[in-house]
Amino acid sequence: MLRRALIAILAVSPAGLPATSLAYDIKPKPPESAFTAKLRPDILGISTDSTADAARTIFESVFKGRSDAKTDIQLQKFGGTTISYIAGLTSGFPSGPKQGGEALASSFSSPASANRAFFVARNLMFAQDQQPSKTAMIKQVMDKYGKPTIVGDQHLYYIYRAGKIVSVGAKYKEASALDAIDRPLDPRVAIKLNGADGRGSCVAVVKRAQAREKTLSAMLDDAKGANCDGALSVQLTPGVAPDRVGNAEFTLLDLKRIVSAAAIDGDALVAEKNERNPTPQGTAPKL
Repeated sequence: MLRRALIAILAVSPAGLPATSLAYDIKPKPPESAFTAKLRPDILGISTDSTADAARTIFESVFKGRSDAKTDIQLQKFGGTTISYIAGLTSGFPSGPKQGGEALASSFSSPASANRAFFVARNLMFAQDQQPSKTAMIKQVMDKYGKPTIVGDQHLYYIYRAGKIVSVGAKYKEASALDAIDRPLDPRVAIKLNGADGRGSCVAVVKRAQAREKTLSAMLDDAKGANCDGALSVQLTPGVAPDRVGNAEFTLLDLKRIVSAAAIDGDALVAEKNERNPTPQGTAPKL
């Protein structure tokens, strides 16, 4: 069966194979971002301003020297060209009875939109005898990212709009964030995150993004429908004791970048396809 399949493949003439653009010139156009230079959150130094090459360097430094770390580099080709680029990176090592585990992931747009990150995630799995306190974790999170928009359901959510962290009236300090984190999200606060025009809350968008494929096309509809430009979520799952953290999961999502990069990439792919298959330029004969 395998031999017949190979013969069938070899029998296909070059004319039957799709043409590729061998020397296509991509002119990168940086996409818009939810974050400004003064307010650009990062995870281990990876922000949504990071290129795939810059993020790969950080991935390698984080897991350097760990023989149990596994790294996966997802490569894609741009349209019908031979140009390959990094579309995704995942790396990490498993947890054990006496050792914590870690996973790091990021997704990137194409070279047409400067191969920039639009999704970054980190998951820390603490060994039972190494679990930090919720008090210490919340302090570290707020020292790094500032005061969250809303806290509850084991999460601290930072919602960004117009280059700023959105405030919906809840002025969290470390003590009040600690008090709220294991409670359900306050519905009176959460409803304020929905847009008057029907656009949805970024809290739901972040949850869906965590569960689905990390591509521009898979996230585009949610990005367009969200009532914000970007979001950062920090989930602190209880550990062996209620005041300890068993898992800490960080998710950074640039929704404005997803919309902008998808438009840039779409236009560039159309241009590349037209160059590969130009419209005939013949003129009608004189009758």
